[in-house]
Amino acid sequence: MSAVDLARLQFATTTSFHFLFVLLTLGLVTLLVVMQTRFTITGLPVHERMTRFWGRIYVINYALGIVTGIVMEFQFGLNWSGLSTYAGDVFGAPLALETLIAFFLESTFLGLWIFGWGKLNRWLHLALLYLTALTAFASAFWIMAANGFLQHPVGYRVDGNVLRLDDFGALLTNPTFTSALTHVVFASITVGGVFLTGVSAYHFIKRTPEADFFRRSLRMGVVTTALATPALIGAGFAQFPVIARYQPGKSEAAQWIGAPLGFMIIIGMVLTAVSWLTLPLLFKDAVIRMRFPLYLMVIGIPLPFVAAIFGWMFREIGRQPWLIYGLLRTEDAVSHVDASQILLSLVVFTFLFVVLTCVDWALIARAVRRGPDVAPAPVSPMVVTL
Repeated sequence: MSAVDLARLQFATTTSFHFLFVLLTLGLVTLLVVMQTRFTITGLPVHERMTRFWGRIYVINYALGIVTGIVMEFQFGLNWSGLSTYAGDVFGAPLALETLIAFFLESTFLGLWIFGWGKLNRWLHLALLYLTALTAFASAFWIMAANGFLQHPVGYRVDGNVLRLDDFGALLTNPTFTSALTHVVFASITVGGVFLTGVSAYHFIKRTPEADFFRRSLRMGVVTTALATPALIGAGFAQFPVIARYQPGKSEAAQWIGAPLGFMIIIGMVLTAVSWLTLPLLFKDAVIRMRFPLYLMVIGIPLPFVAAIFGWMFREIGRQPWLIYGLLRTEDAVSHVDASQILLSLVVFTFLFVVLTCVDWALIARAVRRGPDVAPAPVSPMVVTL
């Protein structure tokens, strides 16, 4: 394989792994906001226990996701120095904002939320989770803004042999960015809903004694999936006119990369149909008494992740041979290094990502099997009412 092919394969592999962490992080934090809001308003212990249990899984995935993100960032300097040299002034601006938001603000708010249980006023503690969620989605906002520039370059001027940022507002109103961001948001919420559904179904299959706890979680997961997947599919189809207008080559390329797109649409429709068919049975507890649907819910956990990867493949492969559509070819953006060096970094990075993914899966599986705490940690009434 050539250096270009190896560099593309490495970036595709590492970004695919990282994207899976991001989707679950965004989906879970959205549902955590709902759970803790209900606890803060009602004061019911079951809502606190739900927040703590699902929050534990969220923190595990977030921590491992941060590590995968750090590893992935090395690729820009190692393999794609041509991109940094040519368009770093434009492409780097949203990436820098994402780094500041993700690694500083989001991590700070999350740390205060983790260590603030029982020590902060309930409303202040809830506000920290809201800020964590907002900064998480802000991070996705800036990443998609940077990617939107690669899909449809705007807001720049040519200065010699490089691009300079000329109109920051144009980056934020780029149609290839705004349409894709909506799609990613609903994809993450769908992932969170399906994950909640599958884990809750697993505990009903195992007949754990926490029936009320996982009944509430199952309902939240199914309702979330039923509401998010139609919006997800609609946001996906809404991108087709944008692609046809700004990336006509990608529309033509669909004849050889149409399979990922087709599988993504099929998975979305299956999740929509199953979640809506489950709704009338769910609130009568009929699903809980029938084991077959529960097994389907567990098996369905990977489906939105697979669909997300297929969608990413269509978005990125369809842009080829351009790295920046119409401006910079992929072959011109690769660093001037030997193919053997890129192969070595591909092997090392892939190994690291596989290890991190296995660790993430093992820790989450352990937390899932353990189940929720029997009772929440004691909270001083004086602290709560501060």
